[in-house]
Amino acid sequence: MSNADVTAIVVTFDSAHALPECLGALRADGVSALVVDNASADETVAVAEGQGARVIRNARNEGYGRANNIGARAADSEFILVVNPDCVVGAGAVAALVDAARRYPDAVLFAPQIVEPSGRVFYQPRSLLASYLTNPHGKLVLPEGEACAPFFSGACFLIRRDAFLSLGGFDDNIFLFYEDDDLCRRVADSGAALVYVPQALVRHGRGRSSGEKPGRIFTSRWHQAWSRAYVSRKYGLPDPAPGMFAVNALKALGACLTFQRKLIERYGGSAAGALAFLRGVKALEREGVT
Repeated sequence: MSNADVTAIVVTFDSAHALPECLGALRADGVSALVVDNASADETVAVAEGQGARVIRNARNEGYGRANNIGARAADSEFILVVNPDCVVGAGAVAALVDAARRYPDAVLFAPQIVEPSGRVFYQPRSLLASYLTNPHGKLVLPEGEACAPFFSGACFLIRRDAFLSLGGFDDNIFLFYEDDDLCRRVADSGAALVYVPQALVRHGRGRSSGEKPGRIFTSRWHQAWSRAYVSRKYGLPDPAPGMFAVNALKALGACLTFQRKLIERYGGSAAGALAFLRGVKALEREGVT
């Protein structure tokens, strides 16, 4: 079959290990793939080209959202499918998402059923930027069929390209994390619907998009803390940065006593990201992006 109306945008960063399965599934489903590579140091580009994908090579790591924006501007299809490299689309999944888009012309974003390696279905019970979600205690309650919701994961979703571009795409100020919360909030605020399409199945490796390297956990947690504080300020929510800094600084000190590098990076990164936000440091400045 052909999904000529869709371009899959796959943002990569040292993702050679995950790409064959991701791109192979897209190719089998008749979906053209556009890989936007954030200056990978491994064989990502060669693997992507070997799989028949079109590749845009960024000279530096532009961050997840900015790289997707580059891909969206370069695509010329009616829809774009944002796909993490550690996602594998099921047979017919993209066609099911497009079918939903045809049936719900007032909707803009269409989310598949995302299944994690454990078999758990990822369905966000609440979002920082959608405080009106009311699932008690964050209990996971899956819709029985297609349903509207104010937030979906950025790991994989279909969106109308013209709407994505008119909304400004992902927020360019965010290097990593919470860019999906922010986009969904802006879609909802525009008056358009976001639709869950459970018959479209996608497997998500969760955290396998980039290979492990010393310092990567620290960087990831830095951006997670910074971005949470950034979107909170953007939408007038209480500033979480002081509390994140205090709690994670104490945890980092305790982790140092264990000599466990991953724990030290985890808490140290969160504390450093929160402190950087409090000091007025921008995420893009940290990564040398202008």
